[in-house]
Amino acid sequence: MRSIDPFHALVLLGLLFTSGAWCLARPGRWSAAVLIVVAGAWIVFNGPLEGRTLFVISARHGVTEGDVLAVVGFAIAGWALWQTETRTGQRWARERRTRRRSR
Repeated sequence: MRSIDPFHALVLLGLLFTSGAWCLARPGRWSAAVLIVVAGAWIVFNGPLEGRTLFVISARHGVTEGDVLAVVGFAIAGWALWQTETRTGQRWARERRTRRRSR
């Protein structure tokens, strides 16, 4: 497999941060879906920006600092889906909006 160059990895990192901010600002199905796709791509193509290995799984595999960003992306997408798809999440979001308006 051809390795990705640092420029494309930086573009993907920018997409990861942008889609994460979009998902936090406007949680919904589309923003969560885009974030899941970008976070999945980040796991595959983060080679030049991986960082140190945090946990060693085998001699050639491990969890790196760059992989943690994808985990955070998946967590944000999960939160967005929880907030938009469950009654508890919708109630929480509605109460949060009313508290903001009353200030």
